[in-house]
Amino acid sequence: MSIAVSVIIPVYNRLEMLRKAVESVLSQSFNDMELIVVDDGSLIDLTEIQERVQEQGHCFLRTEHRGVAAARNTALKMAQGEWIALLDSDDLWYPEKLERQLAFHERHPELKLSQTLERWYRNDSLVNKQRKHEQPEGEVFRDVCERCCVSSSSVILHHTVFNDCGIYDTQFPVCEDYEFWLRVASRYQIGLVPETLVEKYGGHEDQLSKAIPAMDRFRVLALLKMLIEENLQAEQVEIAREALRKKVEILKIGAQKKKLTTALLYELLEMHLESSSSRENLRQFYPQIQAVCQ
Repeated sequence: MSIAVSVIIPVYNRLEMLRKAVESVLSQSFNDMELIVVDDGSLIDLTEIQERVQEQGHCFLRTEHRGVAAARNTALKMAQGEWIALLDSDDLWYPEKLERQLAFHERHPELKLSQTLERWYRNDSLVNKQRKHEQPEGEVFRDVCERCCVSSSSVILHHTVFNDCGIYDTQFPVCEDYEFWLRVASRYQIGLVPETLVEKYGGHEDQLSKAIPAMDRFRVLALLKMLIEENLQAEQVEIAREALRKKVEILKIGAQKKKLTTALLYELLEMHLESSSSRENLRQFYPQIQAVCQ
């Protein structure tokens, strides 16, 4: 491939944060790259950013509003880079991010993806991360099942990972990254560049995790989908089932306290998970869990 890295930024209704994200890419010390910004049907005018991106010889696309998964997929289908780097529109990179990460992969050619350390901000205040939020490396499938411990804004992936694992599932308006990293972690080890090269920002009102409250249910849906569709190793099946059982139990207890009719659904699914039901038996629950995610 003639381009080393394709950088993908999806955006919806963000101007100031997008400006900072774009400038952090254009300021990289490594410049053998293409930048693809996908405006996912924003209702605000992003012409200023479009002109800035295009005058630097990069790509700015406007699409109808279909969600971050579809926006990323649109860019992935255009990408020409050997490596794919993802950046959320509310985060930013330090200037050496791509250079350090590509150098890491030159030293570790056996690895097809890696992430870096991050600095977190919430409402512009620095967050002291707990130990459980430290980013893992190596075989991370168990960690990913428990929580989304792979950060899209810090990751770089070889393009063949998408050929092997597929692209983002557009049925997930949130947790699309969790669902994707489940698939990837079941097949690949992940490297860790032990340097802080990314700043992540949260707490703003347009953050997807605030806009859509059913994230815990979408994680259950993602785990259930993986158990039904993916060819996992026996150990991975047990890890995924136990992670799913724990999440379903939490939903069941919450539904029981609120006297919701979904409590019975969660109770039945929990029973099937405890009894090692077959893939086909679990399949019947997928449309029902999908319905409660709406």
